[in-house]
Amino acid sequence: MLAPMAELSHRALRELIERFSRRRTPGKAAPEYFSEMISVPALLSGGPFEKWYLDGEPCPERLVYQLLGAGERSLAAAAALLDRRHCLGIDVNMGCAAPAITKTGAGVRLMEDIDKAGRIIAALRRVTKKRLSAKLRLGPSPSRQRLYGPAAPDAEIPGAGFEYLLKFCRRLESQGVDFITLHPRFAGEKFKRRARWDYVKALRKELSIPVAGNGDITDPGVMEKRAREGPVMIGRLAVKAPWVFGPPHTRPLPRNQKFLEETALTFLDLLALYQPPEFHLSRARRFFRYYCDNFTWAEYVRNKINREKTLQGMGRVIQEYCKSISGEEAL
Repeated sequence: MLAPMAELSHRALRELIERFSRRRTPGKAAPEYFSEMISVPALLSGGPFEKWYLDGEPCPERLVYQLLGAGERSLAAAAALLDRRHCLGIDVNMGCAAPAITKTGAGVRLMEDIDKAGRIIAALRRVTKKRLSAKLRLGPSPSRQRLYGPAAPDAEIPGAGFEYLLKFCRRLESQGVDFITLHPRFAGEKFKRRARWDYVKALRKELSIPVAGNGDITDPGVMEKRAREGPVMIGRLAVKAPWVFGPPHTRPLPRNQKFLEETALTFLDLLALYQPPEFHLSRARRFFRYYCDNFTWAEYVRNKINREKTLQGMGRVIQEYCKSISGEEAL
């Protein structure tokens, strides 16, 4: 599954991934796509850019809309609107730890109140028959002794907070959630802190609904290993290497510079087609923040791209760089 990532999980990236996914082995499951976070207030007020957030193509039957909000009534009203659209499901963001989000009471702040979180799921269940899911973290900071006790060790056993996490998830399950995705880090923990996949494994054993894991899927080998254990949601790797959604023989890295150039230019073309001009630069810069890791001189290329003011200029940077190392591997 493609993770819900701000400024990344839009139609242009889905179109790019689908081009690789269509080459998969017949009979193998096609990927699911989660949308960017959709602001509930903006959706309900008819914000000027909401039609792009709601664009479910190229495969709406495999798209899950993710809602970001804090109020029971407003989340339910937004879910009722989305229920009318052709989509696979509706997801509630209960895991975002960005300060701008948590200060509104949304994201991981919803994990502080089990009763409220349960009421939210119950309210959404009443207004939609779509698959209903929630994306979580382990919870707020483990230093909050009232709920979580001491910080968990690195050992491969569920540590601090698992009892609370399990109670929280069982409440969501009892209120009608069909699916949970767990990003196994506490709020405030950065990507340098290893994701605790032992929590994912333990939660799968305790719940009767599917549990997907998300975090530290750094290369195709890790992705395939985790996928053998259960559903996997992929974030940054999907941007750096969108071809990982293709058949196994197309996944390994590295890729030659011609392939990388063509993929980057295709993305820029898709971005111009499927996103409004106001979004072009921010979405392109966010994409190349991760995609440029494929290049030997990643920071050099990133800096040059960030100085450009048009998609065409960014494309020229890619072309000139790839021409300068013609005949070499980009990794």
